[in-house]
Amino acid sequence: MPEIKVTPLGAGQDVGRSCILLTIGGKNIMLDCGMHMGYNDERRFPDFSFITQEGGLTDHLDCLIISHFHLDHCGALPYMTEMVGYNGPIYMTHPTKAICPILLEDYRKITVDRKGETNFFTSAMIKDCMKKVIAVNLHQTVQVDEELEIKAYYAGHVLGAAMFHIKVGDQSVVYTGDYNMTPDRHLGAAWIDRCRPDLLITESTYATTIRDSKRCRERDFLTKVHDCIEKGGKVLIPVFALGRAQELCILLETYWERMNLKVPIYFAVGLTEKATNYYKMFITWTNQKIRKTFVQRNMFDFKHIKPFDRAYIDNPGPMVVFATPGMLHAGLSLQIFKKWAPSENNMVIMPGYCVAGTIGHKVLGGARKIEFENRQVVEVKMSVQYMSFSAHADAKGIMQLISHCEPKNVLLVHGEMTKMEFLKKKISQEFGLECYMPANGESVTINTPVNIPVDVSLSLLKKELVKTGSDSKYPKLLHGALMMYDNTLWLLEPERAMAEVGITGHQIRFTSTVRLEDPTGSPAARTADTIYQKMKSKLKDRNIQMLADGSISIASVLIKVDNIDDEVKHVYVSWAYQDEELGSYLLSIVQDMQ
Repeated sequence: MPEIKVTPLGAGQDVGRSCILLTIGGKNIMLDCGMHMGYNDERRFPDFSFITQEGGLTDHLDCLIISHFHLDHCGALPYMTEMVGYNGPIYMTHPTKAICPILLEDYRKITVDRKGETNFFTSAMIKDCMKKVIAVNLHQTVQVDEELEIKAYYAGHVLGAAMFHIKVGDQSVVYTGDYNMTPDRHLGAAWIDRCRPDLLITESTYATTIRDSKRCRERDFLTKVHDCIEKGGKVLIPVFALGRAQELCILLETYWERMNLKVPIYFAVGLTEKATNYYKMFITWTNQKIRKTFVQRNMFDFKHIKPFDRAYIDNPGPMVVFATPGMLHAGLSLQIFKKWAPSENNMVIMPGYCVAGTIGHKVLGGARKIEFENRQVVEVKMSVQYMSFSAHADAKGIMQLISHCEPKNVLLVHGEMTKMEFLKKKISQEFGLECYMPANGESVTINTPVNIPVDVSLSLLKKELVKTGSDSKYPKLLHGALMMYDNTLWLLEPERAMAEVGITGHQIRFTSTVRLEDPTGSPAARTADTIYQKMKSKLKDRNIQMLADGSISIASVLIKVDNIDDEVKHVYVSWAYQDEELGSYLLSIVQDMQ
C-alpha cells in the first residue's frame, strides 16, 4: 500500500526551527528551513544528518518549500544552501522572496557583528542563496517535475505567507506553515480549497487557546498604553519588523488621532519605510479595506509614528517605542528593555509568542531578575503585559481549517507537547481522524489507500434518483456494469454496457441439489433428458432444443446440468433480460422436479 512519511527535524513538539522532511510518492520534500531563536549553539540549525549521512543534500531532496519570511521558518536557508551544500529548487511566494533576505541580513548583523560569532553565514551567502529561489503566485500549479506538483494558498499571518498543497499522483499533503483564520487590520483570513488531502500538517502554536473578541483585545491594549503614558511611563513593544508591527501601528495611529495625543511614538529606523514599500508593492496581499483606501490614503504613512534614534532611550517623559526583534533575544528591543526594566513606571507589552530560551519567554514566565552572558543582572520592575496579537490560528481556527479542508489524517507541528496532546484528543473526538504529533527526529508513516476514480453515466444516476429520491442524506448504492475504455473506468447501466461490447446479457440462477432416478446414460445426461421431456410436455408451443453439449435451449433461456456425482447435480438456468418472466417460470419447473 502507498504511504506518506513525515520526520520533523525541527518544530516537532516544539516551537521554533521549523523544518519537516516529507516523503510522498517516492519524492523527498523539505518543508521550511528555520532557525531556533532560543539557542546560540549548533542546535540553532536543523540536523541535516537525518536526511543523509553521505553525499550532498541535493541528491536526496527533490525540492524545498518556504512558507513565509519569519526566521524560525527560513533562518537556516543560507546555512543549508551555501554551507551544507543544497543546490535543488527552493519555492516561496514573491513577497517572501523580497523580504526574506532583509530579515536574514538583520539577524546576521546582530549575531556576527555584535557577538563576534564564527561559523555563521555571510552577506554574500544570503545573496547567493536567494538567487536559487523560484517565486510562485497564489493558486498557481507549479510542476516541480513530471510527477510532483505544488500549489500555494493565502495563509494570512504575515505578508506573503502561504499554505502549500503538495501532490504526487493520487497522494496529496497540505502544509500550513503559520496561518491565521481571522482577518486583522492589514491582512485577510487564510483560505484553501476543499482539497481533501491524505494528510494535513498544521501548526499548533495556540492549540489550547480560544481568543477573546479582537475588539476587546484592542481596547485593552489601548487602555494599558494610555494609562502608562498618562503616569509618565515609557511603553516598549517588541515586534518583528513586518507583520504585527504594522497592525499595532495602524491601531495606535488611529487612536492618537482620535484622542489628539501628543506623546511621541517611535519605530526602529528604516524599517517603517521598508515595510511601507513592501505593502505598496504587494498591495494585493493585504485586506480589502487597505486595498480600497490605498489610492486616496496610504494606511502606512503614519503621522504620529516617527523614526527612533538610540539617543532617545534616556530621554525623560513618556513615549511608546516599537523595537525589533519581537522575543527580546537580541538587538534594539533588548537594549531598551535593559534600560527601562528597573523602573516600575514603565511597561513592556509582548504582543506575540516567545520561544523557550529567549528573554521574552523568561519575562513572561514572571522572572524578576534576568542574568545575561556578561554577568550583567537586570531587575525587572516594569509592568509586563502579554496581549496575544499573534497572527497564528487559535484552537477554533485550527478546527475550522480541518473542517474546511477535510483531510484523511492530521499531523501537528510547531507547538508545545502538552497543548498538542489536548488538541490531538479534540481532533480525534470531533472528526474521528487519526492525529499524529511526532517529536524531532521521530518518523510517522501513514498508509494511503489507492483511489481509482470512476465516471458514472448520467442516465444511471437519474434512474437511481427516481428509485431512492434526491433528498436522501444517506449514501446510495449504484447498480451497474464497470467498464474501461479510453483509459477511464465507467459505471454504466448493464444494458448500455452490453450494447457497447455487443453481447446479450444473462442473469444466472441455479437450483439446490437435484436427485432424479433414471437407469440409462450418464447421471448428467439422464437428468438433462428428464428435464427436456418435462419442458416439452409443459411448453408445447415453444421451440425446445437439446444441444450437442447436453444443455437445453428454450428461446434465450439456457438450462445446463452440472455432473457432480451419481446423485448430486446442479441445474443452472440463465436468461436474457427480455425473457426474465420465462426464465423464472422454467426455474420453478426445475425446482418442482426435486
